[in-house]
This record gives sequence, C-alpha cells and structure tokens, in this order.
Amino acid sequence: MARLLDGIEDSQSGALNEHQSKLLLKAYGVPVVDEAIVTSVPDAVDAAGAFGFPVVLKGLGRTLLHKTERRLVHLNLATPESVEIAARSVMEEAGAALEGFLIQPQVTGRRELVAGLFKDPLFGPVIMFGIGGVFAEALKDVTFRLAPLTQVDIDSMTGEIRAKEILGNFRGEAAVNRRQLARTLLALSRIAVDRPNVSEIDINPLIVTETGEIRAVDALVAFGGIPGVRKTLPPVDPHLLGKFFHPRSIVFVGASSQFGKWGHNLLSTTIARGFGGDIHLVNPKGGRIAGREVHPSVRDIPGPVDLAVVTIPAAGVMPLISELKKKGITNMLLITSGFSETGAEGRRAEEALMAAARASGILVIGPNTMGITNPHIRLYCTGSHVGPEPGDTAVVAQSGNMGTQLLAFAENQGIGIRCFSGSGNEAMVTVEDYLDAFEVDALTRNVVLYIESVKDGRRFFESTRRIGRKKPIILMKGGRTEAGGRAAASHTGALSSDNRIFEAVCRQAGIVTADYPMDLLDLAAAFSSLPLPRGSRAAIMTFGGGWGVVTADLCAEFGLEVPPLSDGIIRKFDAILPDYWSRSNPVDIVGEYDPNVAMTVLTELMKWDGCDAVINLGLIGRSALLGRIVDSVKLADPSYDRAFLDTLLQGIIEFEKKYVQYISELMGACSKPVFGVSFAFDQEERTVYPVAGQIYKSVVYPTPEKAVKSLAKMVRYREFLTMNGDDADIGAR
Repeated sequence: MARLLDGIEDSQSGALNEHQSKLLLKAYGVPVVDEAIVTSVPDAVDAAGAFGFPVVLKGLGRTLLHKTERRLVHLNLATPESVEIAARSVMEEAGAALEGFLIQPQVTGRRELVAGLFKDPLFGPVIMFGIGGVFAEALKDVTFRLAPLTQVDIDSMTGEIRAKEILGNFRGEAAVNRRQLARTLLALSRIAVDRPNVSEIDINPLIVTETGEIRAVDALVAFGGIPGVRKTLPPVDPHLLGKFFHPRSIVFVGASSQFGKWGHNLLSTTIARGFGGDIHLVNPKGGRIAGREVHPSVRDIPGPVDLAVVTIPAAGVMPLISELKKKGITNMLLITSGFSETGAEGRRAEEALMAAARASGILVIGPNTMGITNPHIRLYCTGSHVGPEPGDTAVVAQSGNMGTQLLAFAENQGIGIRCFSGSGNEAMVTVEDYLDAFEVDALTRNVVLYIESVKDGRRFFESTRRIGRKKPIILMKGGRTEAGGRAAASHTGALSSDNRIFEAVCRQAGIVTADYPMDLLDLAAAFSSLPLPRGSRAAIMTFGGGWGVVTADLCAEFGLEVPPLSDGIIRKFDAILPDYWSRSNPVDIVGEYDPNVAMTVLTELMKWDGCDAVINLGLIGRSALLGRIVDSVKLADPSYDRAFLDTLLQGIIEFEKKYVQYISELMGACSKPVFGVSFAFDQEERTVYPVAGQIYKSVVYPTPEKAVKSLAKMVRYREFLTMNGDDADIGAR
C-alpha cells in the first residue's frame, strides 16, 4: 500500500482499479469492505469460502467501467458453484481487459449513499454527498461543498439532502454512524488538498448496514494531472477602489449636447442631481455645453481631476490613456462598449487596453458599464436618472440595466443605497474587488449583487465566506438555466460554473440568494432595517382571518414554525378582544379598529418569549382603503357630513404614522423583527419607513409571501452565523 500511495504522486492520467482505489481511501480513513484479489476461478472459489457465504464477485480492471451494466458484478453468491459460474461469466464478458477477480463478503443494508470528489473548472475541488445506488443519477439527491471541508460543512451537507430522514433510525435499522460518515467526507477533502493530481473519486454505493456502520463497497479514483494555475486578474486595493466613488472633480470625456447620447445623458444627471464637486467637459469640437466650457483635450483642464467618465468610441480609448496619465487622472469610468462582449477581437483589444491602463496607474471600471452612484456625496452618474436616498446597502450589477432598475425601485420604496456600480465587463475591477472594498467600508452594512459569472471562483468564495459573517450578502445569479446561460455568455463574454455548484458555494459562504429581481430589494429592505430573528418561530397578527390562514401556510412552506399561544397570552387577549376571537396563532383581531387594541396585541407578542418574529397583517395601509371608501361616500351622497369623513380619514392616517413609530421603538426594545403587510397597498406607499432617533425602520410589504420569504431568508442567515460561531446580533445595528 505504501508503494501505491507513493506512486500516486506522479500519476498524471488514467485511473486506479477498484482495489487500488479502496487502498487509497482506506489510508485516509474511509471504511471500506474487506476483499481479496485472485486471478483464477479456483482461487475465486477458495477466497469466497474463506470469507463465508454469501459473497460478491466482481471483474477487476482499470478499463472496466460501468461494471453493473456489463454484468461484471454478481451479488449474493451463496455456494461455491455459483461463484464458479459467475467467475466464468465475467471472464467471457470482460475478455482481455480482465486483470483478476475481486471477492468481497456480501454487505447488506437497505440504505445506499454516495460520496465523491471532482474538480470544478472555476471553483476547484468539490466534495459531493447524497443518495447512492443504482438510482443515484435518476434521483439527483446530492449536495456539494468546496474543499477543504469543516465540520460545519459536513453537518450542513447531511442536513440538506431531501431524504435526510434515512440517516436516522430507519425501518428497524440503526442511525448512520455519523463519525464514520464525517470521517469519509473529511478524507475526500484531505485527498483534494494533498493530491491535486486526483481529478475524480466516486464511492458508490456507500452501504449503511442495519447497525448503522458504513462501508465503501465500490470506488473509483481517476487522475487528470495537476491543474495549471488559472489565469486571474490581480486584486485591486480596496482603499483605492473606495476612493473611486469619492471624486472631488470629474471630467466627461466625450461630452455632448445631443439629447440621448451617453455623453449628454450622464452629464445631465450628474449636474441635475446636485454633485458638489468640479465638473469638466472634453470634446475636440470645443464650445459650451450646459453653460460650461468644453475643453478640446484633457490636458487643457485647469486643476486636478479625480475621475474620467469616458463615452468616446472604443477605438479612441487607447490613445486617451497617455493623456490621462500626463494629467494625473488615476480613475476611469469606461462607459464605452465594443470590447470583450463582442467576441475574440474585442477581447484582445480589451486586454491590451487594460495592460496599458495598469502600466499607467489608472484604475478602470468597465468597459461596457452603466455607471456608478454614491448618494452620500450626491454622485448619480448612471444611464437612468434615478436618485435613491443615502443608506447602507451597496449594490453591484453585472447588468447595468438590471442595476438601474433596482435603483429605481429602491428610490420609490425608500431603501437607502450606500453605492452602486454597473461592473460591465470587469476587465480590471471584478465583483471580488468590490466585495473586498465593501468589507472595509464603514458605511456598508449589506451587499446586493446581481451577477452572471465570476472571474475568480476561489477568491469569490473566500471573500464572500469571510465578509458574509460580518455583512449580509444578498445575491441573484442570472444564467441559472441553459437558456439563461447562453444569454449571459453573449452578454458578458464570460463562462460560468454548473449552477448546482454555484448554489452550493452560496450556501457554504452564507450568501442569501434571491430568485427574482424584486426579491433582491425586498431582502435588502429587511436586512438593512430589521433586527435578525433569533429563531424560526413566527407570531402572526391579522386584521382578517383568511389572511392569517394563508400566511400560516406560507410559513410552513418556507420552513418557519407558527407556535401555539401560551395560556398567559390568551388570557391577556381575552380581556381586550371579542369573545369569538380565534384564541390561536395567527391572532385575528377581528376587524377591531381601536388603535389601542392593535398596539396592545403587538406589544404582548413582541414581549412573548415563544416567538422570534411578528408578521403584522393589515394594520398599515388601512388609510388607503378608507380613503377610497370616503371618496365613494362623497360621490354617492354629497350631503354626507364632509367634516366627519375627513376627520375619520385623518385619524387613521395619524394612527398609521404613530403605529410605524411604535413598531420601530418596540423592535429596539425587544430586538425582534416586525414584518408588516399593507392592508391595501397603494402605489405611493413605501416599503421602508425610517423613524427619527430609532435604530430600526418599519418595513411593510404589499403581500404576505414577500414578508414570509424575507423572514425565512433572515432565519437561514441567522442559522449560518450560529453554526459558524458568529452569533453576535449582527442585526442590531
């Protein structure tokens, strides 16, 4: 065995046979089945007798793959005669590829698992675990983690498979030996680190006996050579990238007076939104635009310039580099398209341009970017004229259009933005660079990403895993389907990894994933405004019974618990609610309009140690409904007392303002989130309601499913922090 393991160091291709594969796995601590190798039929019969019947007989050979399908595996051989017949059948089927026979005692168990290792071209070595046996490919009940594994990773993997119940006591058989299972997965992880020339390991099946012991009864180890160093871009200094978003002076190279051109569009929004620094314009034609002097060249600008916003055609960008260098401009926002997104020729031009910029000490965002935003200095330099409020959520989008749509939603819904960048082709500054910059930025508390690919898989994983333990990262990936992947490739010119691997990376790093674009901002609203729930128990208070039932169903679907009310809570509510109230969770306040009742119910639920969050249905938004009722009454009966109607409506409006403030105060006092759902969501309503002097903000969604989904994602994030020993109250900001 020692000679075998030494020889593996030099293996560059091919595979070990099954017995050699098991020797390697056994050396790393994987429990493998006992077995014997023989080269003749009589020896096979003798080995079977030595083990005791029943036995398994297999054909052995490096090139013998898919042995079950080729009838090279014979199970439950109970007599010497059956062993002889099986051996001769294998000889005939395998032919010259047969190196010998493998004899094993028959390991019995109803449960079959699979474990393995393979190399992802973007992220490197990946460990796989799940349900094995002949149905492994059909069931696809597997999970993945990047190596090296931690015990937290192993616990997560075993808890993620759909059929995880079979790992416990199952139909009279003992629970799986978790220590053996962990040792097996850790062994694969160690091999991935120790032996980079191993390209694939497949252990299938990993049989669980009736006593819970596990045994690897079949295995394959393949080699693919030691992978070369994958070409990646050098990291950008996070402090330099931070300065990019804080220019004191900007020059627009390619400034134009023609409506609709990028050189006019970006200039207009930057001026209109109130950027307080110096703004310079460059166009060889000279003249004046927007009442400002247009310089023929960058060299003609008086004074220093921090940022060049470039919109000239692609062919003119390379000559611009030397001008920027002479002027001392070290930051370029390259809006111009026509580079790697157009194909091989564009990629070569992009690489040459970045080499020149890097040699000149110029940091480039783009090309093919929609722009950047920093509301904290009123810098709004994007293709869409949106102006979200300053806040603590940093946004990066590999699709500029998607990013600016998210900014527009944030502006409408009151979600504060720390900064935004459309990252474009990421020829120099990549999403990994943004992450490292957000880590050290004191104003960034949450990160929102829309990505279609990553440049450096390992760096992306390591950065997100590190940063995600301090600041929530909310991510949506485009190109998750085959059709979307083709579109993403044509959009950015980049390749992406298998989506299942990317999803596993997100789980391992604690990334909060979003399925739809608006989910990104729904989640950003929750994470930036509410304390993290300490568990998964939700109390529901509702203005109507049906809504509470639907929300309880949603909680169950998203893995949240709706616990029964305590006797003490019921007694308190009996004193203020009608006799026919539900006396259960959800708490139906049966259309009670008395504001004191709503506040009392909410207060008691927030103080109750039996729940971790409150979902508040229909207490906000009643003013919109009442406003419509008042309008109808005024139209239907012009003689109706207008003063009474106006006073009634104004009373509800004032209550809602007071209620929003009260929610924020309660969250501060109880460190427990409240997820509001509007009774009648109006187009003018916001999602986030800041309250002066309060840490937390009220969050009100238009539908119960948005509230429940956001709560569930926050719960999962809290679980990630807890499992990794980072259970400080990151939500109490």
